[in-house]
Amino acid sequence: MTVTKPDREPSLLERAAKVYDFSAHARARSDALPPVVDTPVAAPAPAAAPAPDFTDATFLAIPEELRAPIGDEFGDEVYYPEDPDDTARIDRGMLAANGMIVPGAPVGPLAEEFRLIKRQLLIASARIAESESADKARMILVCSARPEDGKTFCAINLALSIAAERDTEVLLVDADVAKPDIVKQLGLIDGPGLLDALSDSRIDVEDLVIATDVPHLSILPAGTKTAMDTELLASARTRAVIARLLAANPRRIIIIDSPPALAASAASVLAMRVGQVMLVVRADRTPESELRAAVNILDGCEHIQLVLNAVAYVQGGARFGSYYGQDSAQ
Repeated sequence: MTVTKPDREPSLLERAAKVYDFSAHARARSDALPPVVDTPVAAPAPAAAPAPDFTDATFLAIPEELRAPIGDEFGDEVYYPEDPDDTARIDRGMLAANGMIVPGAPVGPLAEEFRLIKRQLLIASARIAESESADKARMILVCSARPEDGKTFCAINLALSIAAERDTEVLLVDADVAKPDIVKQLGLIDGPGLLDALSDSRIDVEDLVIATDVPHLSILPAGTKTAMDTELLASARTRAVIARLLAANPRRIIIIDSPPALAASAASVLAMRVGQVMLVVRADRTPESELRAAVNILDGCEHIQLVLNAVAYVQGGARFGSYYGQDSAQ
């Protein structure tokens, strides 16, 4: 059976399409457009880099013929150290608070006094190098008769003063192994040091030296404490460690902060290793009997220089501070 669909009336859109030609507008637009032709497009020329605007006064002060061409400048490695993390920063604020020499600060009475001290020691060192041992001439032991006489204070200031010399490097060694204090006084982080190198021959002592941000100054901490410190210092290993420190830098002067002579036997052992002893005498407390006893203990070194510490100055008396306009300095 065939099913016949009923007739359907055309829709409004169908009836409108018969009356209006909707495609006429599209045909008119396509006839008006020009034919499409494939034309190769040249690549755009690279934009010229804008000329750098150099306004730095230091750069402008350099004559144009001496300036490096753009792109040929030195790399950052010329201006920055390769291993900045290997340089320890000394706390200048702590130095100032403790009344010590502050690197880069104006010259004051204390700096001038240590200039005199170091000059005498350096002159004596040159004489010892000519007549005795060149290696011993580069080593100075800083000692005192009793604790609290100011030997560590003097050792640090002496090291800072000698480090200011143009042709000299300084290694400050903390050998007061019972009560080490140099690292703390400088605001540095403690670590392995002298005793570790003496007790273990596999350790290269030079690897334990701490380079600081003060030019020409390095530090060797005391290291891990042991009950055998005097025996270690008297051993043949000490001679090898000292030889390594001296050979590592021919311009190096080694300053050793020793235990007090009358308080620890290590001082007498260290005195035999060095060319000079700087014996710190506290003006207001060291009796002559203790001073003579200390000199006898340190007689393994032939050259013993005395430094008078904590001297009270008479008001109005002549002092270096008056020359530098620092009369109020203590």
